[in-house]
Amino acid sequence: MKKSSQRRLLSLPAVHPCGAISPATLLGSLVALAGDVDGFRSETFTSHRRSAREVIRQVGAILAFLLEIDSPLPHSLVLSFSELHVTLQKIRLLLSDCSRRGARLWILMRSDRVSGEFRVLIRSIATVLDVLPLDLVAASPETKELVRLVGWQAWKVPIETDAADERAAGMVTSILNQFKNGYAPARQNVEQVMNHLKIRSWAECSEEISFLETELFSCEDPGDSGLLSSLMGFMVYSRAVLFDLDSSPAIVNCRSKQSKNVLNDVNLEELRCPISLELMTDPVTLSTGQTYNRSSIKRWLDAGCHTCPVTGEKLTDDKLLVPNSTLLKLVEQLCHENNIQITEPNNQKRDLSKTEKPGSAAAIRAMRMTAAYLVDKLWTSVNEEEKAKAAHEIRLLTKSNLFNRDCFVESGAVRWLLKLSSSSNPSAQEQSVAALLNISKAQLGRIAIFEAGGLHPVLKVLEKGLKVEAQQNAAAILFYLSSIDEYRKEIGEAPEAIPALVELLRKGTYRGKKNAVVTLFGLLLFPGNLPRVLAAGALPVLIHTLSIEKEDLISDTTGVLAKIAEKPEGAKVILRYSAVPLLVEVLRSSTSRSGKEHCVAVLLSLCHHGGKKVARLLNEFTSLMPSLYSLLTEGSPHTAKKARALLNHLHYFHEDSCPSAVIPPSQDQSSVPAQ
Repeated sequence: MKKSSQRRLLSLPAVHPCGAISPATLLGSLVALAGDVDGFRSETFTSHRRSAREVIRQVGAILAFLLEIDSPLPHSLVLSFSELHVTLQKIRLLLSDCSRRGARLWILMRSDRVSGEFRVLIRSIATVLDVLPLDLVAASPETKELVRLVGWQAWKVPIETDAADERAAGMVTSILNQFKNGYAPARQNVEQVMNHLKIRSWAECSEEISFLETELFSCEDPGDSGLLSSLMGFMVYSRAVLFDLDSSPAIVNCRSKQSKNVLNDVNLEELRCPISLELMTDPVTLSTGQTYNRSSIKRWLDAGCHTCPVTGEKLTDDKLLVPNSTLLKLVEQLCHENNIQITEPNNQKRDLSKTEKPGSAAAIRAMRMTAAYLVDKLWTSVNEEEKAKAAHEIRLLTKSNLFNRDCFVESGAVRWLLKLSSSSNPSAQEQSVAALLNISKAQLGRIAIFEAGGLHPVLKVLEKGLKVEAQQNAAAILFYLSSIDEYRKEIGEAPEAIPALVELLRKGTYRGKKNAVVTLFGLLLFPGNLPRVLAAGALPVLIHTLSIEKEDLISDTTGVLAKIAEKPEGAKVILRYSAVPLLVEVLRSSTSRSGKEHCVAVLLSLCHHGGKKVARLLNEFTSLMPSLYSLLTEGSPHTAKKARALLNHLHYFHEDSCPSAVIPPSQDQSSVPAQ
């Protein structure tokens, strides 16, 4: 994900060298910059190739001149060299943007601006070379003459958008207008644009979509937002129509396995920041080649330190923090494989409300056409693999886009995805259930699934899914369905539903357990489901989960226990399984505020239903009172209220307490439900 602190595309910030810098140091930095520019190859540019080739040629000639200069250098060169340094910084950034993977379409549609930037920078080269005191430089006459020639050419060379780029951009504009007017573009026209941009695979098309999506979320200009939204709709349509053959889940799984193999060869310590020793979730590389977490190295630099913490080397440019995307992908893969949760800063979290409606009519109609195309593939394809590919595409498009979810509901995707969920093809089943899960996150999706008779197919996958992932996703679908009041009763009445969830909680993976326990909580919001949960043997499984699992799962599990304990029959079963010692220990040791609150709620309900017997039992635990008093001052108002009610119960029923000093626990205090 693109961080808010990263440079926006086509913004070209440059740092002016310090006025006190020595000519020799400045020369060395110029050689490095010019070398970077000279290292670009014109074939890496899909548009603006002529302008890029021209600026690379000019900088290459300047590099030859710089390499030939002998020391000592007069200080009068600093001014000219400093201006050249700024220009080369901007050229490097512009070339990097124009050759950036994923930004090909956006660069093409910003051709006027890009050509203008090239024109300004090439004229800047001309200006610098005009005022450069060549007579003071120790270089061969031939090289000096070459520099004069480059300066003259930089003034004269025409810098315009390539004719082929103009035609391709015009074709894109025409296609967007067709979308806007409700017409599907001709396939050959879409192919023509893709060929011009050298986008020849599903993966390359996905890179474009990912970039446009990132830009769209961070864009504040309404004009740019509309264009970005339209271009994203175009690329989504193109990926579905042109590049579906290599979007096979099998290919995705293969890439996943390759990533795992890479992780096997990585030393975990190499992924930690040398300063904070934490995993680098926002790695940036300094001019010395060392990589740090952005926040850590920024604090180091802000403290006035201008050396590399590891090497001790003086930084040539302490403002240059280059994002290390390769290392970031490794860290993200590691965290995913090991269920490590990374909390993102608030400014990195995407506001899904921005996806409620695309920013242009072209984007809206392009998405509807894409949905219709993919649903038609689900319906008409005779090959299960082809259906799996269509389901995989739907899964991606509905993952984090509210409009797309509604779009696929309206296009009738639910019916065909439910049918595919009973497939004997593991990939087809997995992809269809994952797509249904995304759709179930929308209110319209939940209604569509239930009204299409989706409960039975989902329960079948939960019970006998061909892959663990499919079973986990089926449980999550039930969670979203249970958010609708009338559906909770029907789900609970299905004889296989609650036992299957309990079994997933018993034997599932971490994610499976998580999905099962939150779904059980949702079902318990209908009181009639409590006897079914108890009859399915959920209590011993919940208590066992409480004793071995991670903090967030413990919080969810105590939430279910709190809901069960609200009823006398639930409290009775909890006491029968001797869960009190474990609950007291969780209350003492847990770092989760919600987990502590749920524990107090369980104990409070047990006291209410068990009376003096439970109060005496609780008074035997010496760690309980300190935990409760701590919550009075450190907990939320709601938690403090429950803790105070429980303390009143314990004091009231304590044999050695003075009756006159104790306020009898009120009915209101003793029956505060878990939230």
